[in-house]
Formats: sequence, structure tokens, C-alpha cells
Amino acid sequence: MPQKVTLQDIADELGVSRNTVSKAINNTGILSENTKKRVLAKAIEMGYKQFSYVDFDRASNELQAKNNKTEIALLTTWFLNGSHFSAPMLDKFQLEISKFGYSMSMHIIREEDIKNHILPPSLHMDRLAGILCIEIFDYEYALMLSQCDIPVLFVDGPVNIGESVLCADMLLMENYSPIISFIGRLKQRGVKDIGFVGEYLHCQSFFERYMAYRMGMTLHGLKILEEFSLTENKPDKNHSSGYDYKGYLENELRKLKKLPEAFICANDFVAIDLINVLTGMNVKIPNDVKLLGFDDSPESRIITPHLSTVHIHSQILGFSATQILLSRINEPDMNFRTMHCETNLILRKSTGDEEYEKFI
Repeated sequence: MPQKVTLQDIADELGVSRNTVSKAINNTGILSENTKKRVLAKAIEMGYKQFSYVDFDRASNELQAKNNKTEIALLTTWFLNGSHFSAPMLDKFQLEISKFGYSMSMHIIREEDIKNHILPPSLHMDRLAGILCIEIFDYEYALMLSQCDIPVLFVDGPVNIGESVLCADMLLMENYSPIISFIGRLKQRGVKDIGFVGEYLHCQSFFERYMAYRMGMTLHGLKILEEFSLTENKPDKNHSSGYDYKGYLENELRKLKKLPEAFICANDFVAIDLINVLTGMNVKIPNDVKLLGFDDSPESRIITPHLSTVHIHSQILGFSATQILLSRINEPDMNFRTMHCETNLILRKSTGDEEYEKFI
């Protein structure tokens, strides 16, 4: 005959007091709704049936319905290849959520989905426990997702200056420290004229990197020359191929009376475009202009010269994404959070440094 489940057994499983379990099961005293739900769910799971006020069959059915929601949907606006920092992050995320019984499905958000504010038809809402968003940078669409009454985590996200705060968690990489530190290193070398290249309103990370550039220049007592900030945003938001970004860069660079001594770029691919344009203009890197990227993509190690950049710890991002999203699934009423994960400056030949992989 199976051993009878006691209040203390439930308390031990949850790491709470026996009194807390008693209050939840007997509907007495003051408890948060989330704590009460956790206790009742654990009691049902363990086979406790001496409820004073709960319809056991109904509660069992509700728990079963919750347990059926074992899918986490990845929503993105384009196919993520091995060059994108999210590829190894997603491997780690998928591994970690599987330990908790969750699987991941991938859904591409089309331009018409964004325009019409609709979810992809491939989503199965009846078994969806949460949503992970990567490369979702349209604010109105992100707002719609955050209002779907389902846990949502944005890895990076739209810039929402002057807009309502999204009812969702956000995971970002540390964008400020490495750029501010890099500017300090340039100043020590006598480099004062520094510019920024990248669409600063493209996403929250680009915005933070641009603000880090401006903050770093100010903190280190260097003058910001606005003509050295090439920050025009592409007219298309969804990776349409019709915009000639390199053409824009060359046009803006040729307008300058002189080039800055260094450029900080919003990411490695912006930096690579800039290298190609400057090389075509017979500008030597790093002798004439020094360049810093961001992301530490595989391309940063093979382009000539090898690109100084900022390393993103993708595995840590994947682990952090798991913790944030699963905690939101388990405690949906907690305050929304924005978390930044550590990044590290890596100096290579594009800034005149000897090649080494030491994190700074």
C-alpha cells in the first residue's frame, strides 16, 4: 500500500514551511497567488487528496493542461546561420530546456506577418509554454507578442525610445564596458578622432553600442565630431536586399574632409563592409584608420586584416535565456527583467595590435 503523502512531504519537496503548505491547501492566511499555485500543483503531482476546498478532478485537469504545454517557440525574421552569435546560443538553449521536458520549434516571421501583426500559422498555441524571440526588431510587432498572455523573452529587441515598455523579459550582451574601455586604450595611444558606424536605431544592442561610444568619448574627455558618426538607418527593417549599404558608406566617407583615426562599428559585418569600402578607397587599415567590430564572428578571424572585436559568450547567453524564460513560465506574475551578459574586448590587427585571443 502506497505511503500516505503528508503536508511535510510537500513542504520538503518545495523547500517551504509546513505552515505555508497548510495555508495553501486549506485556503487560510495570506499567500501570494503564485505560491498557492505552486503548492497545489505539487500536492496534486504527489497524489495528496485531502483538500478542504479544491475540486481535485478540476485541479488535476488544470495541472495536466499545463504539463501538456511543453513546446517553446523560436520566432525570428530570418534563417540564423553559423556566423550569427545566436547559433551556438540556441544549441545550449535547446540542450538546457530539454532537461526540463521542453522542446523547441522554429518559426520564420514573414514581412506580411509583421505588417499585419499576426502570429505565424505554424504555431501550436495549445502546447506552447513560451516564446523566444531573436532578430525581432519591429517595435509594434514586439508589442503585439508581449500582449499575447504567454511568456516571451527577447534576445536583443527593438529600440523603444518614447514608447511603452514591453511586457516581456529581455536578454542582452554587455554593450557598454568593452567600447568605453577601447576608447580609453585609443586615447592612451594618442588617438583622439574616433567615429561610429552603424544603424543606431536598428535594435537595442546597436543603440547601446552607439550610446557607449558617445559616453566613452565624453568620459575620456574626447570631442565628438558628428560628421564621423555614420548612423543612417536603412529604409527597410526586415533584411530586404534592395538597400546598398556599402554605397551609402562610400558616399558618406567621400564627403569627409578627413577621415577619423578610428571607427567603432555596430557589429562585425558593418566593420567588414567598412573594410571593403575603405580598401577600395586605398585607405590602409590599421595605418590610416583603425577598426573595431562587435560579436567575434568567424569572419572576424579570416578577413584581412583580422578584425578587433568584442566576444559574446553565446553559451552563457543560451544558459541565461533558459533560466529567464523558465522562471517566467513558472512565475508569470514576477516583475519583467532586462539582463546583460558579460562580453570581452579582443584586440587584433585591425587596431594595430599583434594577434592574440586574450579576453580583456
